[in-house]
Amino acid sequence: MAALALAAGLAVGGAWLFQAQIGAWMFGRGVAAAVERDEIAALPDGLHVAMCGTGSPLPDPSRAGPCTAVIAGDRLFIVDIGAGAVRNFGPMGLPVGDVAGVFLTHFHSDHIDGLGELLLLRWTGGGHDRPLPVIGPEGVEDVLAGLATAYAADSRHRVDHHGETVVPPSGRGGRPFAFAVPPPGAMRTVYDEGGLRVQAFRVDHGPVRPAVGYRFDYAGRSVVISGDTAREETVAAACDGCDLMIHEALNAEMVQRMRGSVADSGNARLARILEDILDYHATPFEAEEIAARGEAGMLVLTHIVPAVPDRFMEAAFLSGTGDRYAGDIVLARDGMLFSLPADDEAIGRSMLM
Repeated sequence: MAALALAAGLAVGGAWLFQAQIGAWMFGRGVAAAVERDEIAALPDGLHVAMCGTGSPLPDPSRAGPCTAVIAGDRLFIVDIGAGAVRNFGPMGLPVGDVAGVFLTHFHSDHIDGLGELLLLRWTGGGHDRPLPVIGPEGVEDVLAGLATAYAADSRHRVDHHGETVVPPSGRGGRPFAFAVPPPGAMRTVYDEGGLRVQAFRVDHGPVRPAVGYRFDYAGRSVVISGDTAREETVAAACDGCDLMIHEALNAEMVQRMRGSVADSGNARLARILEDILDYHATPFEAEEIAARGEAGMLVLTHIVPAVPDRFMEAAFLSGTGDRYAGDIVLARDGMLFSLPADDEAIGRSMLM
């Protein structure tokens, strides 16, 4: 026993004496692994969904702002891009320089406040000579024009510092592709290339207008993303037997409890805001009803309101669900990956970070 204790002490002492060298070695290993990691290259052909941000405007240390990555074959697309979401790309193995396009559901700040960072990192990380395509309802032009103004000085500094070969000036920012929101119940194709078709449909997030959801079809698989919406039959109609439904969710009972506590504290302004948000989001129960009506293969809840940073609160968030829909209901977390192999019925699930 004494010998074992002595050996353990020597090991601890040695580690302490050489902690700088050990740390440098660990850092080098970590950098190499991060640089070489590319989860997209390891995926089979098909349609895949990675949750790069599952939170909402309410602070949640465990979730970045709304962001859903859709991978069709070897192409990476992003639906909405909230604060902090881009910083999940590296740990998730999603090469930011490979982003082929962005789809915006609406222009609430929490869905676009990471766009400037994405445009910058995609440009500098990929050395692109053309702006990133950003597809959204009419008004997307104003969003990109504002970001171009805000990032103008920064962009000049990047070019001056690194040179035009490394960061071609023609590749900075985003190029808007605006479309008119289709009438209720209709679908509008907004992207159709390389076997991937993306259709937009109107949702009810009033008074926020325009607001849309998207359906992705590729290699015999389909994904519907609701965007922010109250209970809306157009989401079920857009699904129509889709493999995967990504739907926002707000637990009204939990928000009401928050509102009551805030009101009791004397903060009438925040209490009013918490009351107002109840009427333009869907509850978990309403989302599962929509999934059932749309005959979705799996329901994934995201844009989680309020914050539920641990498993106990996640269980409370989902309490009472499961009676309206026979499929799996998943409360999304940052880093989740859902894989839909081409021409198959399987839905794989794993964590990227």
